[in-house]
Amino acid sequence: MDTNTTTDETIRGDAAVREERPHSALRGWLGVAAITASLFAFLTTELMPVGILTPVSTSLGISVGVAGLMVTVYGVSAGLGVPFIVAWSRRVNRRVLLSALLAVLAAGNLVTAVSPNYPLVLATRLTMGFASGVFWAIGVSMAMRLVPERQASRAAAVVMSGISIAAVVGMPLGTFLEDLTGWRTTFLIWSGLSALVFLAVAAVIPSLPSRNAVPVREVFALPLRNVRLRSVMFTVVLFVLGHFGAYTFVRPFLEGDSDASPASITGLLMAYGIGGALGNFIAGHTATRHLKATFVTACSGLVASLLLLLTVGHWTAAPVVLLVVWGVSFGAWQLCQVNMTLAAAPDTFEAAMSLNTLAYNTSIAVGALFGGLFADHLGVRSVLWFGAALTAASLLVTLAGVRRGRPASADAR
Repeated sequence: MDTNTTTDETIRGDAAVREERPHSALRGWLGVAAITASLFAFLTTELMPVGILTPVSTSLGISVGVAGLMVTVYGVSAGLGVPFIVAWSRRVNRRVLLSALLAVLAAGNLVTAVSPNYPLVLATRLTMGFASGVFWAIGVSMAMRLVPERQASRAAAVVMSGISIAAVVGMPLGTFLEDLTGWRTTFLIWSGLSALVFLAVAAVIPSLPSRNAVPVREVFALPLRNVRLRSVMFTVVLFVLGHFGAYTFVRPFLEGDSDASPASITGLLMAYGIGGALGNFIAGHTATRHLKATFVTACSGLVASLLLLLTVGHWTAAPVVLLVVWGVSFGAWQLCQVNMTLAAAPDTFEAAMSLNTLAYNTSIAVGALFGGLFADHLGVRSVLWFGAALTAASLLVTLAGVRRGRPASADAR
């Protein structure tokens, strides 16, 4: 009886896998493209305030540091909420869940655009953050299920390219639109974009019943049992704290240190984004063979770019070069940390991604919070010193692990 039951379950499971694969390869890759567009929409919404902090603070009568809380509250909800929401929705069809998340994003951007006061803006960003965190936990695995198994890794790489697209196109475009039309119109446009992505997901992604979801207690128990994953998370936290603490206030820094105009800021953010795309491309060829070396090089490049911005950032061409180096370093690091997480917990992918999302987004929030405190009390330049110190600490932790012969922080594949 047990044997028959197991056989029946296996047959049903195999049938479910076959049913969730689209009948057309084209439709499968269109679904991957829709998920990539979703990542673009979520990430640009999350980081949009970075490029428009100054006009938002002026319009709403708040300090730049307080305006930075738009990033903080988004990250708090995206990080802290994801393990619970993913577990509670473990029986929800992933196509339906992603559609709901995009609906929240579209509505949230619309409310932000028309908000009469800053408390409503923060409350709206908090709500959108929950949706963003869940997307990061389920998006890549959804894409991998839409294509034949042999192409799953390629689908994951395509989705992750949305990070570079957001950096190259999304944030600079948002800054450019703000300069032309105002920050409220910018969020209104992004609401329409989110709605279009919602329609694309509804049109091309087939039914994807949930699978491999685990209860909350199992997610939080994973780092207690997995030393390698715990070390990776610690390294990620340090790096993200430093990077986003500094990056959230890059516009005020450039305006004050190099007297950059809004148009120049747009160009510099585009240079950063192009660097990020280049870093992703380079790491795509080096991280699989030399993950430790790629990770260490990326950390070193980011620390160096921050320190040089503080010392020679007022020189005419220096911000362009250093923003590109910053972008290359972060783009390479981003791909490395995903590989590190998957290498540390290959058999618990969804749980590991939930923990990664929690650590990553919570660190964005805390980094932006501390960055705001530094900016308001010690000046914007102090935020870059904060970023350099934390990213350097991440580098030292990695190097210490390498010297001890423990590859947990940057495991070679």
